[in-house]
Amino acid sequence: MAHPSQLGFQDAASPVMEELLHFHDHALMIVFLISTLVLYIIVAMVTTKLTNMYILDSQEIEIIWTILPAIILILIALPSLRILYLMDEVTSPHLTVKAIGHQWYWSYEYTDYQEIAFDSYMVPTQDLTPGQFRLLEVDHRMVVPTEAPIRVLVTAEDVLHSWAVPALGVKMDAVPGRLNQTAFIASRPGVFYGQCSEICGANHSFMPIVVEAVPLNFFQDWSTLMLEDA
Repeated sequence: MAHPSQLGFQDAASPVMEELLHFHDHALMIVFLISTLVLYIIVAMVTTKLTNMYILDSQEIEIIWTILPAIILILIALPSLRILYLMDEVTSPHLTVKAIGHQWYWSYEYTDYQEIAFDSYMVPTQDLTPGQFRLLEVDHRMVVPTEAPIRVLVTAEDVLHSWAVPALGVKMDAVPGRLNQTAFIASRPGVFYGQCSEICGANHSFMPIVVEAVPLNFFQDWSTLMLEDA
């Protein structure tokens, strides 16, 4: 999860988020090189006392500074489009979870199990135990198996919400009357935190999202326990 004074992204916990981090570094390097070149040209033009007619009026230079930006845009656009299509790809999910946004909590339904459904409320500050995070911990976590494609159906009951977990590279709007879907694969066990990312009213800041990724055998034990309690 994020920590104070953090400048970069959270550590990736899914293949798509790893691709997003690589693309971020790729685009940032291009921007850095462009900024360095422009700064050098500005300093050179301001400090030099010499002029050159071939710089002030040259078709070759105009051709270069027209074609070069187009090539740079292509180098940025192609990997961006690739990741965009990867994020929309939902193929043979092993588990489907329906996330429903309410004012101001989330509820989850495991559609592959008829009786696994629960509400997820933020734990009040006075009820936190040592090691839990204020405004991020919930009373019931969304538990999923690792290394398995998970489909999340996202909708809302009242107003607009947004189901977002940065470490998994997932963010999907929850719209009343509309069923959106997204997918992810948790590449390692862990607890991943997110928050509603659409302003949804007075308690918008108090409806966190917690996804706990566990190995398959632990998930089977958890699902069996939930079915027994239902």
